[in-house]
Amino acid sequence: MKSVETVFQEKYSSQPIHIVKSPLRICPLGAHVDHQHGLVTGMAIDASINMAYSSNKDGYIRVQSIDFPDEEIFHIKHVPDMIPGHWGNYLRGAVLALEEKNILHCGIDAVISGKLPIGGLSSSAAVTTAYLLALCDANNIQATKEELIEYSHWVETEFIGLNNGILDQAANILSEDGYLMSMDCSTGEYKLTPKPDNMPEFEVAVVYSGVSKALIGTDYNNRVDECKVAACILEELACGTMSPIKEIRLRDVDDELYQKYREELPGRFRRRADHFYTENQRVKDGIEAWEKGDIEAFGKLMFESGESSIHNYESGCPELTTIYNILKDCPGVYGARFSGAGYRGCCIAIINPEFKDEIRKRVDAVYPVMHPEYADVYKVNFCKTDDGARIIPNYDANTEVS
Repeated sequence: MKSVETVFQEKYSSQPIHIVKSPLRICPLGAHVDHQHGLVTGMAIDASINMAYSSNKDGYIRVQSIDFPDEEIFHIKHVPDMIPGHWGNYLRGAVLALEEKNILHCGIDAVISGKLPIGGLSSSAAVTTAYLLALCDANNIQATKEELIEYSHWVETEFIGLNNGILDQAANILSEDGYLMSMDCSTGEYKLTPKPDNMPEFEVAVVYSGVSKALIGTDYNNRVDECKVAACILEELACGTMSPIKEIRLRDVDDELYQKYREELPGRFRRRADHFYTENQRVKDGIEAWEKGDIEAFGKLMFESGESSIHNYESGCPELTTIYNILKDCPGVYGARFSGAGYRGCCIAIINPEFKDEIRKRVDAVYPVMHPEYADVYKVNFCKTDDGARIIPNYDANTEVS
């Protein structure tokens, strides 16, 4: 496949060319809690959305995707409506998000592409950040990292209609190579904890199931609502009143009240609450394990997160569960869990790099036999951590962007 730089030069012949490198991300701990204002962790990986672009003064947005057909073209003053399932929605949303607080004068000419099968690694956040960075650069908008997270989250929630939190955007934008990013989603406060010298080297296994569909068509939004209903019930049990469901989150209910009234929560609402409160504790324990360099304890918490995601949060699909079970029993895997929302896409694992061949062989021996319909599309990839999204200005055509 041609690089974005090559296709850009063939299509536009514009100078100067800038490159956005916007990484995909993993969430080792903190699964399914960001939309409830919980505690999360994240890391960027060295697989990314790459975009070559230059600014123009005619106000038109022209973006060619290498991965999807057609070219997206519109004027910044006439942004088309959202079309369900269309790859250009995130571009349209990025323009509208910036126009909430800024005046755009310039458009961009661009070519964009991604690496790896990307379901479950938050390609949507990565691609949105790429558009935002390019549009800000073209229009001399000095946006902070926190503002970029806010803009990107607006695109997902207000324009696309997905009721998610800010984990994906935060991991994509704030991460630094070799650090664990942790964030309190209720306040936006975050910290970067360096990998200790005594922690063994590790890599990230990304096993793509072959199952790919938009989150908006899954139970994702239903799970968000179920968590909020659980919060309403707990609040009523504790206080005799309920906040509006649009406003309340499980984080608004103290852990002590959850412990006191847990047994009175019915069915699935208890399971959703169980996942939230235990996952928050796993994040706290995981940060402590990371600080000590105890990658085995960190990995054990990842496995516990995976089990809770399956049994308490009830995400997943048969294909992802197969991959998770393979990784759980595979030598060299410190910890594993579904990636992203966990309804399609990938399983991720923190692994000992010495066992990469063994891990690949185990997956290749089992997965295509159990799920032959995906035998030609599933993939096993290995990644390292990386810095967050950034612009590579004044691109030198003799330098390849990895």
